[in-house]
Amino acid sequence: MRNMIAYCGLDCGKCDAYLATINDDQALREKTAKLWAELNNASILPEHINCEGCRVDGAKTVFCDSLCGIRQCALKKDAETCGDCPDMESCQTVGEIISNNPDALKNLRG
Repeated sequence: MRNMIAYCGLDCGKCDAYLATINDDQALREKTAKLWAELNNASILPEHINCEGCRVDGAKTVFCDSLCGIRQCALKKDAETCGDCPDMESCQTVGEIISNNPDALKNLRG
């Protein structure tokens, strides 16, 4: 599903928060919260792990909803994804994602 490609090109359909939400998988929520808390040195609880995708209506993690600079920029520019932005190739905001994830760049160009 094309609408499951995030603004940055990552595939929301493969995200553990999305999978935990659509499958109502409490064990995956707990595992994801623990991992994300460690990776981000932040207090992330299992109840924070609810997301239906960053480009669709419905639940979103706090990060995806209001802290993600990529999502905020795309919404401001009314872009479907960063792939619609003429500045994508030189953009530092999305640059880290696409430089570390070739599939994200392919999704944005697709």
